[in-house]
Amino acid sequence: MDAEAHRQSLEELGSAEKSVCPDWDKLLAVVRNIPVGKAGADPYEKAIEELLTALFSPSLTDPQVQRRIHEGRKRIDITYTNVARAGFFHWLSSHYEAPHVFVECKNYEGDIENPELDQLSGRFSPSRGRFGLLVCRRLEKKELFIRRCRDTAQDDRGFIIALDNEDLAVLVQARKEQNVIKQFKLLKERFDPLIM
Repeated sequence: MDAEAHRQSLEELGSAEKSVCPDWDKLLAVVRNIPVGKAGADPYEKAIEELLTALFSPSLTDPQVQRRIHEGRKRIDITYTNVARAGFFHWLSSHYEAPHVFVECKNYEGDIENPELDQLSGRFSPSRGRFGLLVCRRLEKKELFIRRCRDTAQDDRGFIIALDNEDLAVLVQARKEQNVIKQFKLLKERFDPLIM
């Protein structure tokens, strides 16, 4: 797709999104106001599902919470079907295995480390897809985590992008501005270090 066609696709996506206008500030506030820790894990997952479903509509559809795989031996926090026709998720599915997008929610105080990465990459497969989002409160050592995600990608175990509260705020602001190019840019900037 040339640059002009890509720009037009993004603009078409932006036009389609104008018809739905959630209360972005409220969705983000709910996520931020849930207490950190195990007791808030289920409400956090629910709030993340509601926020991401709104943020990534119409590209990601049919959210399924606690989807069981491997005859119930493993669960995926949130599973989306990728039906994107423009934007980041369309670009992603044009170049990588991404019929579904998997989301793992971590309502932790500290940084996310290798076990959490391995948990999410263990849900990937050629038929399900090999891309996921790891959503957490805050990444103190963001560069270190990106290197961990690159290790996972280079070992051919899939592609993972981490999003923390700061990133969610940027994505919300992009949607409030109806700026799909800004949303694409943030997600692409997080993806590129995995492959470059």
